[in-house]
Amino acid sequence: MKRLFVVIKNLISLPVRLSSHISLFAILQESDIDKTAAVSSGVRFYRSKLGKYSYIGRNCFIESTEIGSFCSIAPSCEIGGASHPLNWVSTSPVFYRWENIVRKNFSRHEFEIFEKTTIGNDVWIATNCLIKAGVNIADGAVVGMGSVVVKDIGAYEIWAGNPARIIRKRFDDETIEKLLEIQWWNKENVSEFASYMTDVDKYIQYMKGAL
Repeated sequence: MKRLFVVIKNLISLPVRLSSHISLFAILQESDIDKTAAVSSGVRFYRSKLGKYSYIGRNCFIESTEIGSFCSIAPSCEIGGASHPLNWVSTSPVFYRWENIVRKNFSRHEFEIFEKTTIGNDVWIATNCLIKAGVNIADGAVVGMGSVVVKDIGAYEIWAGNPARIIRKRFDDETIEKLLEIQWWNKENVSEFASYMTDVDKYIQYMKGAL
């Protein structure tokens, strides 16, 4: 019944989507999407939030995730998802209260299956990445193609691999500290400093009022 309600709600929203950047073929449930953000076809976006000027590529699955502004999420990524109890006798969902695919509950013990995943601002997640529920990816980070992320990622760090490991930082620590202090993604006048975005040193000077 719940699935039918989701389908109906998505069908009702189709006229609104015609004037937005949300594909007619994306499935949304209990989510908040900024009017400037974009969601591609085949995306399943559940109980999540998408910030301004961020986009989600084709065929992504995203569950219980808060995504900041100016993020780039490439196609075929999976972020978040349900957890299973590791310290119980069984990990099977038939023993806790949530609905499950086999439609059977032998008991209805309390268990929080959805851990919140957080993705900061100006984060780039490349194609075919898998990101474990509960992970935090900080501002400015990059996740390489096909990575499996099971640990938190720091600001402006580049991670890749299975399991993903840090490759390097995008900038030196002093520069990262200045960028985090400025938080350009929260500024309203983005067009005024857009011409400096190719040179991090000139950009910081401009934002600090040195130019």
